[in-house]
Amino acid sequence: MTTALVTGIFFGLTAGLAPGPLLFFLLSQTMRYGAKEGIKVAMTPLVTDLPIIAITLYLLHKVSDIDIAMGFISLAGAIFLVRLAWETTLTMPVREIFPGTEPRSLLTGAVINALSPHPYLFWITVGVPSLGKAMDNGGAPAAILFVAGFYILLTGSKALMAVYMDRSRSFLGGHAYLLVMRSLGALLFVCALIFGMDAYRLLSI
Repeated sequence: MTTALVTGIFFGLTAGLAPGPLLFFLLSQTMRYGAKEGIKVAMTPLVTDLPIIAITLYLLHKVSDIDIAMGFISLAGAIFLVRLAWETTLTMPVREIFPGTEPRSLLTGAVINALSPHPYLFWITVGVPSLGKAMDNGGAPAAILFVAGFYILLTGSKALMAVYMDRSRSFLGGHAYLLVMRSLGALLFVCALIFGMDAYRLLSI
């Protein structure tokens, strides 16, 4: 059971700190609205991943061509990220953000995660086999430890990053703030491009 926990912790930390659209969105929301909104983004895998795991298991057992399904998910994710990147790039200085602006951090983060091919690929290639191995070696308790270790480190590492970014935010004003937001917008555009290339490759197979 210890092995299952350590494996879950390792995969969770790796996924939590890996550059990607959800992390870049977390940083942009933290910069705009503070650590509270960034932490909401960090928690989105707890909302979206149960359906993702269910869809992954369905794809593994029912769909004859997983590449086509993943291609359409990647394409939808690319389109959504282009819009999000554009909004991030056009972010106004902090003093020009109206107090009534609705962050929609949890909802937008959930959409990003649901339309990203990465969680599906993780559970198809690594997550489900690791979960099965934990079940074989230690039964349900080992499987629970694997999942717990994974999600505690996945969400915890992202939440800590939001807190750190929020503390750094006070040192960024004016042009520096806008430069950070433009950079995050550019990174989201790069993610959209990667998703689009993945969609083209998968739908062309």
